[in-house]
Amino acid sequence: MSELRVRVDQDLCTGDGLCVQYAPEVFEFDVDGLAYVKGDDGELLLNPGATVEIPAHLRLEVIDAAQECPGECIHIQRTHDGEPLSEEERAALR
Repeated sequence: MSELRVRVDQDLCTGDGLCVQYAPEVFEFDVDGLAYVKGDDGELLLNPGATVEIPAHLRLEVIDAAQECPGECIHIQRTHDGEPLSEEERAALR
């Protein structure tokens, strides 16, 4: 089980595409031009607030995507309590 989960706030998404470049296994665009997270089966999770576990081998890519996102729409949270990952926690994972 992953320690971290990620979601995309489509209301903030600019459609820039950095997330898809960093972690195409986790993020993908829909026909509306906005990024969404992908489920285990590779299907887009279109419901607002949908979260997915971040695979351990993609953790850095997802963290980088969140940090570089111009819309600041990628939110990483701890699995055990749903709280957002702090900047200090992000730095410690690097």
